[in-house]
Amino acid sequence: MDTLPQFYNIINQLNCCVIIPTYNNSKTLKRVIDGVLQYTGNIIIVNDGATDNTPHILAQYTNLTVLTQPQNKGKGKALRYGFKAAIQAGYDYAITIDSDGQHFPDDIPVFINALQEQGEVLLIGSRNMEQEGVPKKSSFGNKFSNFWFWFETGIKLTDTQSGFRLYPLKKIPKKYYTPKFEFEIEVIVRTAWKGVPVKNVPVKVLYDMDERVSHFRPFMDFTRISILNTVLVIISLLYIKPRNFILSYKKKSLKQFFLENVVESGDSVMKKSLSVSLGVFIGIAPIWGLQTAMVLLLAYLLKLNKLIAFTFSHISIPPMIPVIVYLSLLMGSLFVTDATVDKDLSFAEAVGQHLFQYIAGSILLAVLAAFVFGVTSFLLLTALHKNKIRKNA
Repeated sequence: MDTLPQFYNIINQLNCCVIIPTYNNSKTLKRVIDGVLQYTGNIIIVNDGATDNTPHILAQYTNLTVLTQPQNKGKGKALRYGFKAAIQAGYDYAITIDSDGQHFPDDIPVFINALQEQGEVLLIGSRNMEQEGVPKKSSFGNKFSNFWFWFETGIKLTDTQSGFRLYPLKKIPKKYYTPKFEFEIEVIVRTAWKGVPVKNVPVKVLYDMDERVSHFRPFMDFTRISILNTVLVIISLLYIKPRNFILSYKKKSLKQFFLENVVESGDSVMKKSLSVSLGVFIGIAPIWGLQTAMVLLLAYLLKLNKLIAFTFSHISIPPMIPVIVYLSLLMGSLFVTDATVDKDLSFAEAVGQHLFQYIAGSILLAVLAAFVFGVTSFLLLTALHKNKIRKNA
């Protein structure tokens, strides 16, 4: 069977389309469209306010869906416009390809084959950024983006900036907040946060600076991307990572959790004991509302067991809070002159009148409790480890 009818049928069966956002790329636009037509006629072209010969070129393709924005609003807005049209047309998947000629339409089968093999997945074309002709600033920017994507999602990719992608339209977010190049980072991060696999597939790339017109503004767009990554990192640390840990914790019974993550974990006894100490310290320390984010961040930086540390940080569960506050005030009285605790005061009033006393006392209590829990955990885990060795001997 010839390539053209074969992929026309497959792409139709998968209910997939190709979206081509374009802005002043008249030199390469026709070649890109004709290349895509070798594989499918399900094409949505978004003219993002082009001021060159683009309208004349698009007038030649009367059988394709052409959307025109009167003014240039940015690649992100163009893609969002294309996604909306694709969803309204009933498509389940959309492949996006840039109109500047750097992508090869004959890589479309790579995405289709991967989709058939892997199911619901967001695919990003991975370019060889080390090949001759690739601008050094593009290679650096891609590595920079890859690092932050990994930090925000835990997923390691080789290329996060390629515009050659396949999106599962029903799985990506319905609302977005960025309009320009940074949109392509927002959409993959937030899709990954929804639990959708994000993976790379190998694609070719061509950097012909005689034809290619790039609209990336190094200072402005890099600044926008940096601001976006700052926001995404904060959301990841304060909400996404704690949420994921809580969900994974809830799926296990207490006994199963203890056996898998404490007793039988591959970590050393010392590492597990230090993880317990860290969790207890953060749970008692006077950083209410930030314990989860802090314990996960410190466990990551110190290379400790994040799940153990997170679990023991729950020493400050609601029933224990009055006890912790009261003990903190008592410990703090060692550092504050005439710092007796009036038993007739409520806990809130006592803390309000003895703030320094509470802070100093809670830090001391956190250190002592962390030491006690850490040493106890070390002794217990060592005994269990020795007992296990004797049984297996």
